[in-house]
Amino acid sequence: MYWLMYFGIILVTFLLMEGVTWLTHRFVMHGFLWYLHEDHHKKGPGFFEKNDWFFVIFAIPSIGMILLGTLRPEFWWLQAIGFGVMAYGFAYFMVHEIIIHQRFKYFTRSNNIYIRAIRWAHKMHHKHIGKEDGESFGMLMVHQKYWEKVKKDRENTHRKK
Repeated sequence: MYWLMYFGIILVTFLLMEGVTWLTHRFVMHGFLWYLHEDHHKKGPGFFEKNDWFFVIFAIPSIGMILLGTLRPEFWWLQAIGFGVMAYGFAYFMVHEIIIHQRFKYFTRSNNIYIRAIRWAHKMHHKHIGKEDGESFGMLMVHQKYWEKVKKDRENTHRKK
């Protein structure tokens, strides 16, 4: 029973992190910490961005929860939450850095409809250079309008052949 609850907490935390990400992206990154996020919208020279500090900012509580849950067994559930946050962070890295922005050159020509919808939603997010008037602040869940746009593009491509 313990392991079932443990992995359940990891899964629920992972799923809830999409909402945390949306809220943080909308109100923190496009709010009072815009100075760290701005270079992500206005690309400058070099591989790293100030925006990359958010990886550290989000990793610290995750590491802390895992450490506390490891050192104090009565807080096992906190360790599970930390692993859920860490799993989401890994998924975020894979989707945002590798699939969307292609900072590492994998999946560069994917025709997968989910990947195309995520890329389109993120492109619509980046069309807004300033911190105001943004859209599509989540990461793994894509609004229906982006799915529909990608499906329509795919249908139009098939008709032309």
